[in-house]
Amino acid sequence: MNNLPLELVSHYFCPFVQRAVILLLEKEIPYQLTHIDLANKPDWFLEISPLGKVPVLKLGSEVLFESSVICEYLDEVTPGSLHPQDSLEKAKHRAWIEFASSTLVVMYDFLNAHTEKVFEQKHQELMGKLTWIERSLNTPYFGGKSFSLVDAAFAPMFYYFDALDEIADFGLAKAPKVNDWRQILQSHPSVQRAFSEDYSQKLLLLLDQRDSHLSRLAQQSKVLSK
Repeated sequence: MNNLPLELVSHYFCPFVQRAVILLLEKEIPYQLTHIDLANKPDWFLEISPLGKVPVLKLGSEVLFESSVICEYLDEVTPGSLHPQDSLEKAKHRAWIEFASSTLVVMYDFLNAHTEKVFEQKHQELMGKLTWIERSLNTPYFGGKSFSLVDAAFAPMFYYFDALDEIADFGLAKAPKVNDWRQILQSHPSVQRAFSEDYSQKLLLLLDQRDSHLSRLAQQSKVLSK
């Protein structure tokens, strides 16, 4: 890998940023993390981010956007790929990374649903995603014995599960293989280092600031009054 300084432009709660952070830590790549306020995006950020989203990776004067592209690049230019060597397996892993992204979008809609009806719809959609993951896992990691880019892509989701577990039983335990995988990933060194110990509590406080059905459930359960 070249010696260009790496700067990852971030938002603290963005799971797409966190998958890039996990990969940087997993491969021991030095980097600088710069957090921005997505509600008040700085002009310099809008000038370098075509989508206006994080993460953005700055490499000297060059810029990469989209988390999956950033992770693929970092994996490719450093020793010890986190992709399978077999071309078909590699393609399947890339497909599951895309599935991870779509699952995170459903998770976002679930967390922020304003009405009970939409909340229940997104809950069912999320459970459907977990069913697909449950029958596709080859534990201990997604593809077996080795930590991969798919693991890095899914790991941030499980910290949202931690916050949800504090509020109510949403049936996440109905996917036992997923929950075993969740425990393994959350004990993996690079994943642990990517998240602060109080991350789920900070997520709960963030939820409290939103007018969502989930925040109302949290307030009813007294979780956000502790």
